[in-house]
Amino acid sequence: MTDRAHRPRRRSPWAHREGPMLMDDRQIAARILEHIEGGTTDTGGEIWREPVANYLSPDRFAAERAVLRRLAVPFCPSAALAEPGAYVARLAAGTPILVVRGQDGTVRAFRNACRHRGVELASGSGCTRAFTCRYHGWTYRLDGTLSLVPHEGGFPGLDKAAHGLVPVHAWEQAGLVFIKQDDDDAGGDIMNDLPAGLMAPGQAVFATAEREVEANWKIVAEGFLEGYHIRSTHRDTFYPYGFDNLNVVECFGRNSRVTFPFRRIAKLAQVPPAERRVDGLVTYVYHLFPNVMVAVLSQHTKVVVLEPLDPGRTRLVTYALANAGRDGDANREAAARDAAFVDQTGAAEDREVSQAIQRGLASGANRHFTYGLFESAIVHFHRTLDAALRGPRLS
Repeated sequence: MTDRAHRPRRRSPWAHREGPMLMDDRQIAARILEHIEGGTTDTGGEIWREPVANYLSPDRFAAERAVLRRLAVPFCPSAALAEPGAYVARLAAGTPILVVRGQDGTVRAFRNACRHRGVELASGSGCTRAFTCRYHGWTYRLDGTLSLVPHEGGFPGLDKAAHGLVPVHAWEQAGLVFIKQDDDDAGGDIMNDLPAGLMAPGQAVFATAEREVEANWKIVAEGFLEGYHIRSTHRDTFYPYGFDNLNVVECFGRNSRVTFPFRRIAKLAQVPPAERRVDGLVTYVYHLFPNVMVAVLSQHTKVVVLEPLDPGRTRLVTYALANAGRDGDANREAAARDAAFVDQTGAAEDREVSQAIQRGLASGANRHFTYGLFESAIVHFHRTLDAALRGPRLS
């Protein structure tokens, strides 16, 4: 086992998979066991060269943020809005957005600005019965309607119905809240390919965090999407438990899933195929295009939103949710330990590498980055982003 774990990975007869359906536990287990036996990994069919200018250009950055506003994108887990009045307010593609669960249970999104003088109505997260502007006290119900204007006589003829919060299209799907800022219909139905079990039923958020990383948002995203770096970057953290450059890569629609197996999955070779389960034996990393990662780990699930701030700076908005065990109960203490290990070790290493890449851009050493056959999920990401930048619809 040790020799195989250190064996250089060869190209595999398994190409990365594209299609509407993701593999189930038994298929994933069979593919990983074959990779372990053969010293192989999933490979793509092309080399991709991405111009370094695309990580530095303000014009390119502005066009990418326009894509994030045009497409349907995840905003937060549904579990972050667990009760009526629960809200999350943050930037989304540079736009202040307020998302709230109404008294009727429906999730709604609004542009986060008072209709009087434009002050942001809320920040962060919390729970409220109404939103009151701290400047002059204009007050809005959870459905966005304007309910109170102090000294209303000073605004003769004010049409309250026309001065509610400006809505943004929002809905829930697969345990996530999606928003779509632009009014056109491009991308309105492209989330139909999401797996139904992406987020487990009954999950609760046990931690949230925000941090800024001095790196382009695409560089941060790329760190989630390949296992070619595991041994060299995570030698003392992830690598003792996993494999270097052994992954299953699946693309579904504009999205992808990369499976990172733990070494202990080798014991499934002794289990009849029909009885194989991969719970606790793999980490699934879903890339929900363009800028959201969902990592399903042993004890917890992490939703990471990459909010681009400028060409060299990204805010990571992270939600940690406890996974339910086979008995259906979630162990929050185990989930918190799991999350702390990941964030303080391997994830911290990935953030530092992202920042080192960004600093290296200034060297002028590279005119493009080369993504190889082991980095096919990154190739899929860039190909899809290029298509989105070219027109209103993905092709």
